[in-house]
Amino acid sequence: MGLMPREETRTTTPPTVRSQTAHEPGTPGGASPRAWTMRLLILGIVLSALNLRPAITSLGALLEEVRDGLGMSGSVAGLLTSVPPLCFAVFGVMAPRLARRFGSGAVVCAGMAAIATGLLIRPFAGGTPGFLAGSALALMGIAVSNVLMPVIVKRWFPDRVGSMTGLYSMALALGTALAAAVTVPLTDTLGGSWQTGLALWAGLAAAAVLPWLPFARGHVTPPGAGEKTAATATPTRGPAPASTEHARVEAPRLRMARSRTAWALAVFFGLQATAAYITMGWMAQIFRDAGVPAGTAGLLLAVTMVMGVPLAFVIPRLATRLPHQGPIVLALGLCGLAGYAGLYLAPAAGAWAWALLLGVANCAFPLALTMVGMRARTGPGVVQLSAFAQSTGYLISIPGPLLVGVLYQHSGGWGLPIALMSALMIPQMVVGFLAGRDRTVEEEAAR
Repeated sequence: MGLMPREETRTTTPPTVRSQTAHEPGTPGGASPRAWTMRLLILGIVLSALNLRPAITSLGALLEEVRDGLGMSGSVAGLLTSVPPLCFAVFGVMAPRLARRFGSGAVVCAGMAAIATGLLIRPFAGGTPGFLAGSALALMGIAVSNVLMPVIVKRWFPDRVGSMTGLYSMALALGTALAAAVTVPLTDTLGGSWQTGLALWAGLAAAAVLPWLPFARGHVTPPGAGEKTAATATPTRGPAPASTEHARVEAPRLRMARSRTAWALAVFFGLQATAAYITMGWMAQIFRDAGVPAGTAGLLLAVTMVMGVPLAFVIPRLATRLPHQGPIVLALGLCGLAGYAGLYLAPAAGAWAWALLLGVANCAFPLALTMVGMRARTGPGVVQLSAFAQSTGYLISIPGPLLVGVLYQHSGGWGLPIALMSALMIPQMVVGFLAGRDRTVEEEAAR
């Protein structure tokens, strides 16, 4: 796809000019400013991705203890597992406006701070309402970061969308699996308090704030942005408070609601999110009800999540090389159907196999993120498509985990919930196949 922007700068810009356009305040002396910026950005992306799911999977591993401690019924627990997609839908739609006003880096930095604060206060807020409020604060930070991560990847790494999305998705899967695997053992080690076990994850989120501080202050801009601004900007008094990143986000709005590709991608995103949040919220409980010990059930959930580590790196790279991503969608869907069949027929006997199959199926998430970057040609188009697909998708996913909790409570078993999960996989495969067609939302808007 051509040279990276920083490579173009090296070959076309004299050394003195490069220093002016590439240098950002606060860059350590003796280091290449651009190389330092890229390393810091990659660190920020990885640390942020690590924090986008522990708030959910740590709760899934301790859901029974939280239910007992707060006196929740199955239906209320189902409501609790529906809070993540609700927050992602409500707060995710705000991300483009916040990015235009403050910059993507500042919004992600604030998002990481919100995650740390929410995770720290929710176990000790007292009662179900306080727990929900703390969860909502953390999930608000996750929501805006969810939407802006594909945007940041597209803007800073335009010719490495597949590999950088793979790195981000791999870190996300690693954080998801880590929280599922170690929350129960850590809780037992620290005295068995579920409050302490959940609050521990605030430390990881606090660490993710640090790499974004230079970006939050507007000290750094995407490669090549300075040259474009110098050629087109009008004189201003004093230093501009907003970086060129803001100008790149501001563009004529595309009519996403009139794009069939945008709708297909939004519904695909929503259905894969439904499956993912049902899995993260309820799968450990399915195994525990089948007689699997709590620690082993947490490990099985971790296996499901950790499958995304290697596959989240492979699938985006493969997807960017294919003219149509539909075959990948179908393969992942078939793995999901096989895993659900196993959960229904022999949940304990074949637990490890079903965990692996469902882990493969959950890799529809990095595929959806990759398609967001591929179905729009421009950075502003990715911003709008990401916000539309994720916000609409998460709205679609809200009823799923709640309905699973209601069916579980009123049927007294997992037969009906698993049947629901299996039924939802069919339309997910259909719309995912349609979203994988080689076209862009800008083309459809032009028509």
